[in-house]
Amino acid sequence: MNHLVLTIIAEDQPGLVGRIADCIAGQGGNWLESRMSRMAGQFAGILRVAVPGDDPAPLVAALEGLSGQGIRVLLAPSGNEPQSGWQAIGLRLVGNDRPGIVRDISRVLAEQGVNVESLDTDVLPAPMSSELLFHAEARLAVPPQLSLEQLQARLETLADDLMVELELQPTE
Repeated sequence: MNHLVLTIIAEDQPGLVGRIADCIAGQGGNWLESRMSRMAGQFAGILRVAVPGDDPAPLVAALEGLSGQGIRVLLAPSGNEPQSGWQAIGLRLVGNDRPGIVRDISRVLAEQGVNVESLDTDVLPAPMSSELLFHAEARLAVPPQLSLEQLQARLETLADDLMVELELQPTE
């Protein structure tokens, strides 16, 4: 089977995931994995679908037909999986909210050759005050030639500059 990666966005409403699932199953596709969320009245997600046979055209046409129901779908062929030997690392960050935190952290990670595999962020009030705190949790893939000590040292320097608390922890 071939695989497609889909990005879905639509105004949030009951039954939305069911309509997408019906479309995929109706063309013989198999929903393999997904990450979906509601945010600011919109529902967005990314999912990987196994496509039967060598011709994804019927499934692609059916998915594109969802636009008539207000569901936008962007399709791409499945890419390569991460190289073996890369270490999975969890990153947690908390600090006073300000513009540029994600930009600055992601720049350092890219400079070190680290791949961001997932990223969840939120801005929430601090428990004892109304001050807004930026929270981030990420799953990173660290190349084998980069030691965790090197990465930790580089990120700690940035964390001091940004005035955020940052923690790395191996996963799996």
